[in-house]
Amino acid sequence: MKSYFLGIDNGGTVSKAAIFDETGMQIAQASSSIRMLTPKAGHTERDMDELWHVTANVIRNVVAKSGIPAEQIKGVACTGHGKGLYLWGKDGKPCGNGIISTDTRAWEYPVKWAKDGTADKVFAKTFQSILACQPVSLLNWMMDHEPKRLEHVQWIFEVKDYIRFRLTGTAAAEITDYSGSNLLNCATKAFDKDLLDDFNLGHLSHALPPLVKSSQMCGTISKQAAADTGLAEGTPVAGGMFDIDACAIAMDITNEDHVAVIAGTWSINEYISKRPVLDRSVQMNSLYCMDDYYLIEESSPTSASNYAWFVDTFLAEERAEAKRLGKHPYAYCDGLAGHIPPDGQRIVFLPYLYGSNYNAQAKASLLGMDSHHTRAHMIRAVLEGIAFGHKVHLNRLLANRESTASIRLAGGVTASDLWTRIFCDIFELPVQTIDTSELGALGCAMAAAVASGTYKDLPEAAAHMVRVGETRQPDLANSAIYRDKFALYESVGASLEPTWKDFNEKT
Repeated sequence: MKSYFLGIDNGGTVSKAAIFDETGMQIAQASSSIRMLTPKAGHTERDMDELWHVTANVIRNVVAKSGIPAEQIKGVACTGHGKGLYLWGKDGKPCGNGIISTDTRAWEYPVKWAKDGTADKVFAKTFQSILACQPVSLLNWMMDHEPKRLEHVQWIFEVKDYIRFRLTGTAAAEITDYSGSNLLNCATKAFDKDLLDDFNLGHLSHALPPLVKSSQMCGTISKQAAADTGLAEGTPVAGGMFDIDACAIAMDITNEDHVAVIAGTWSINEYISKRPVLDRSVQMNSLYCMDDYYLIEESSPTSASNYAWFVDTFLAEERAEAKRLGKHPYAYCDGLAGHIPPDGQRIVFLPYLYGSNYNAQAKASLLGMDSHHTRAHMIRAVLEGIAFGHKVHLNRLLANRESTASIRLAGGVTASDLWTRIFCDIFELPVQTIDTSELGALGCAMAAAVASGTYKDLPEAAAHMVRVGETRQPDLANSAIYRDKFALYESVGASLEPTWKDFNEKT
């Protein structure tokens, strides 16, 4: 009898679930948007009970769509956005709303810690910068603004650990997620009372759940969760993992040969290493879902979401024509951009609609247009500019590596042959695509397959469940053109650096 595995992925706006078989074939997928609450400027939250009910309904829907008896689902695991904060109260209820990773209310705390030396002191243990959306900042904000709320806290969760708790009734802190929170000592791979004291959080150490690993079985589907989700009571539930880990393992990043690039809402660029990068030349080191490896990451919100905004905002005529022709709007726009060769325009698009990989105050820009340029030229510039944004991150990663066999590319970009070619030529490295639409859920399903005993470890699961597509080689002539254009991209970005503050509203 065939075995199946369920992966659950809770991002910033959508709850998704997908069922895979032992070969990694996706059997069914379901999703639902999750309401975001913005009670004040800089506050992005969600109702934790509502989050659970939406997720439970998504699970019920995917099980029904699959047509698979619940008893044949042999394992479950969760992933979700990193950072943020989800508190469970001593009264057996959520302790207020969950906080999403886009929340900026606690921006002052990283600034303060940078000035008073705390950031430098803790870096020796955490291997990462401090962000306003991390639990350490948010908990300090609560101490100053909502102290009574913290008196009632039983557990400090990340989002996927909260969902796992609702599935099993067992509290656990999966290690990859907490290693990206500044709560964990990444050198000892354990919670550290002295580290917590450095953040004035020592009194909350009791609320940190026991640590578990990604592929470790850490509970089973409870009777209540079975009733809520349609899963079988007693189904094993694995630890799951940080979403950047889930995506990487779903791209068969099981050795140091490759770099994973995910072009989606965010620009995610990462590789694994047995040694962290401690010279501050990269943004983040966290613990990987495979023992003895660190995940070295560069990221920013400068990827495909910028293209979606551009198409939705400016290309109404193109969308209408695509509909008339029965084409997807992006495929139609690809056709337009494909008529423009790499040296056919020198428009620079800075993909900073939602933030930058240089400066938090930077804004998106299209520069260098004149009267002969058409929308096709602009579409091509947007596609190239997003790839250049990834190139900024990639260069920082490659500076810490001796060699790279290939780039493993995933995300919306891989649906476009043109855009994949652009990425390959700009990166000047072989590019391999990954054949799945749900990376995070697949990574979780792999962890569930290991926890259930189907595979001995994640590398074996990857060998059976990941489908690596064709290898594309860069066109050297195009790469030379893009090398010159990338220099212009960096020059334009640098020249605007002193002016970004002038584009922001005065307060």
